[in-house]
Amino acid sequence: VREGDKVVSDKAGVKLKGAAGSFRPYDDRPALTVNLDKFGDCEPWHGLSKFHLNNSVQDPSLLSEWLCSEILRDAGQPATRVTHARVRLNERSLGVYVLKEAFDEDFLKRNFASAKGDLYDGGFCQDLDAPLQLDEGRGDGAVLRSLAEACREPDLKQRWSRIEQLVDIDAFVRFMALEAMVCHWDGYSYNSNNYRLYFEPGMKARFLAHGMDQCFQDPGMSVLDAPRAMLAASVMRNPEWRKDYRREVKRLLPKFSAQRLKRWAEPVQERLSEALKEIDPELAAAQLAESRALFERIAARARSLTAQSTAPEPKPLVFRKNSPVLIKDWRPMSEVDDAALETVDADGARWMRVACGQSGRCIAGWRRGVLLTKGKYVFEAVVRVEGVVRLEEEGAPGAGAGIRISGKSREGVGGDDGPKKIRFAFEVTEELADVELVMELRSAGGWAAFRVDSLELERE
Repeated sequence: VREGDKVVSDKAGVKLKGAAGSFRPYDDRPALTVNLDKFGDCEPWHGLSKFHLNNSVQDPSLLSEWLCSEILRDAGQPATRVTHARVRLNERSLGVYVLKEAFDEDFLKRNFASAKGDLYDGGFCQDLDAPLQLDEGRGDGAVLRSLAEACREPDLKQRWSRIEQLVDIDAFVRFMALEAMVCHWDGYSYNSNNYRLYFEPGMKARFLAHGMDQCFQDPGMSVLDAPRAMLAASVMRNPEWRKDYRREVKRLLPKFSAQRLKRWAEPVQERLSEALKEIDPELAAAQLAESRALFERIAARARSLTAQSTAPEPKPLVFRKNSPVLIKDWRPMSEVDDAALETVDADGARWMRVACGQSGRCIAGWRRGVLLTKGKYVFEAVVRVEGVVRLEEEGAPGAGAGIRISGKSREGVGGDDGPKKIRFAFEVTEELADVELVMELRSAGGWAAFRVDSLELERE
């Protein structure tokens, strides 16, 4: 590894990194993890022994990860430091990358009183009841299992008592608020993804945000909807902790001033423009346009947060007898970066259409959270598919085109079919629960369309 002409390490290990949306093969523009002392002793480089070079394919502004890490640290939440670098791999120029420090012992020393604890990697869409990878420490996972068991305690008062013994609640409430406020839909609270969990010796568990390259995509994202992850959902069901969360959102509002954040970013944007112009002026112009679009979304986000901070608590859907409720205001989601999601008019109706891209792997669609009381429900939609090749993947909740609720599996429609009505029945066993409806395409080709006026939920 060299910085300019200086050899930083001749003992380094380098590996490809990235999940479904960001992974690129070696001969493309790969994201990389660099471990300077993987194969021998090496002095830290700018205080780093291990760091990541992210290709930022899901953030053409190159600013989301940097900006969110700055916001988190400014709010008192430990977060990895981020900058940018021009990268060469052997003799091949890869362009400008996002350089991010790793969650390792160096990071723990800078952010906690002791770095001798257990640091767990949340992995890909894994909650606390999964066998999370131990990145630092010597733990056997017992405390992690205790936390997952506490979240499953059926008696709510006992659940909250057990959780409070294991988790720094004040810090976790701030963590949840920040994830929601930066629109980190792919983080722990809303997707059980992109997080680290640190058990410092003698202290309670702390959550750390990760993978913030897709933040601020939806300026209107709710900060009041109940989160999906097991700990976040349990904490938000506690009335006092819920009040603490709403107070934290209000307290953090000034930190989301669009003018303030733009002033932070201006020096970084200047450096990015200079570097990109040296490579290709068109690249520089494209990145500048994306950064301007990002700050337009941030300004819209600030307005939305102000409005939501005084909004009343969400209420459950009201159903009339034998009368389904039309579900609106869906938000897009995609685990790949080349799926096409759009709304089209055809056959006298409006459709939400998702198509597989050139990668030949589509996991994309729309989601919508609804607050429901205890009971049995049926989710219905009219779907049409063309050329759909069902994507069969181990552990996936379904294949082809279909509808379901988050956390459940479904049957799917493939090939050329429809329009046809599909149904998904489910039961809410708690007195009140936030349920996420999902309509999606999991395919190696083709497209699916869901008729907008058919997206109904009925209580049996």
